[in-house]
Order: sequence, then C-alpha cells, then structure tokens
Amino acid sequence: MKENVNKNLTEKITAIVLAAGRGLRMRCNVLKPYLNLGDRPLITYALKAFQDSEVDEVIVVAGKEELDYFRREIVEPYGFSKVSQIVPGGCERYESVYLGLCSAIRQDHPGDYVLIHDGARPFISPAKISACIRTVRETKACVMGMPVDDTIKIVDENNCAVFTPDRRTVWRIQTPQCFLLEEIHQAYSKMMEEGETRMTDDAMVMESYGRRRVKVIHGGYDNIKITKPEDLIMGEAMLRQGTVKIQ
Repeated sequence: MKENVNKNLTEKITAIVLAAGRGLRMRCNVLKPYLNLGDRPLITYALKAFQDSEVDEVIVVAGKEELDYFRREIVEPYGFSKVSQIVPGGCERYESVYLGLCSAIRQDHPGDYVLIHDGARPFISPAKISACIRTVRETKACVMGMPVDDTIKIVDENNCAVFTPDRRTVWRIQTPQCFLLEEIHQAYSKMMEEGETRMTDDAMVMESYGRRRVKVIHGGYDNIKITKPEDLIMGEAMLRQGTVKIQ
C-alpha cells in the first residue's frame, strides 16, 4: 500500500495535443488533423514525438463528433499507447485547452506539469520536448519560439505604421507551451469566469491571469504550423528534402 501511495504523489507530465481544428483556411473537405502529410495523417507526427518522449500521458482534444473515429483510425492503428483520453474540444482554441486542462488536473498534485501543443505542428521532436521539460521544471512556465527575421510594424486602424519594435526583442511563438498544471488551470479558470475571449495562446493567459513570468526558449524554424495550403506544400518539401528528422 505504501508503494502505491508514493507513486501517486510523484510528478506527472501530461501533454495536451490539440486536434479539434476545423482547418477552414486549408480550403478542403478533409478536417485538418486527418490531412495527409507524406504518407500518413498530419496529427500522427506530433503524437509520435510525444509517444517517444519523456511525457507520462497524452490527452488529445478532438472534435466532438470524432472521438471514436480518432481512437479507431489514429490511436489504435499507430500504437499511441500514451494517449489516455480523447476529449471533445470547444469552438475556439482557448476552450479546447481549458477542457484538456480540466481532464488532466489531479487534486492535491501541485507538482504536475503540462505541455500544450498544437497538433498542426508536426515537426516537434522528442529532443525539443525534453528541452521543454527541463526548462519548465526550472522556471515553472516556458514556451518555444524563434526570433523573427523580418522587420515588424505596428499599425493603426487604417493600416498605417505607427511603431517599429526592435526585432531583437520580437519572437514568433510556437508550441509546446509548458506550465505547472495547477497554475495554468487556475489561470484558465479565472479567464473563463471573466468571459475573456481574446487570448490567442497559453502564455498570454498566464501573463494575464497567472503569477509566473513565461520563459521563451528556442524551438526551431522547422517547427512550422500547418494552417494554409502553402504550409502543407512546405511541409511536404521538408520531408522530401530531409530537412526534418522523422522517426
């Protein structure tokens, strides 16, 4: 009995993989998670990386009508044994994240961590996931990103430039975004209670409703998000040219 109690008190690392996107900007009839990239569905790349990583479990947030399909056509055929739950998502990303967090939270386990990842970023790797885990253990809140190469302009309502930030301080934010599970769940709960709908990523929720500063660490220019048809073309090219290593 004592051994089981000790095990339950240990740190747990959960990955929440978002796969509920409609993919409207892809302009096709196939839902984005199931689009073929190379020789298999887009969503399988991220799930394979987490399967091969240090995370203890994976919670997938999928479309409400796709839960059985996802298990039957994705989880079981590809052997994703770390997928412990497939939960229905919301209409917006922040709603899906919140539902995933509610499924992941364990009472009286303040030392659990969560990595929130967009399933449309197929080229995340176990090595990058390990870097996220090392950093979140140290800082309690971190996100992946890369410095921008372009000059950025802040514009007004008439699309006239009003400010040019120093691009050395501007990063393009990626996922995973990683936190103490209890803290990001509390931050999201406060946001949901207030009815806030403008949050576009998890770090923004922590910045606004949490108590942690969020560390930004290098991800990779290959950690692209498949959002538009040209992104899928780029992903296919990266696979053909071997610029990403896929296990």
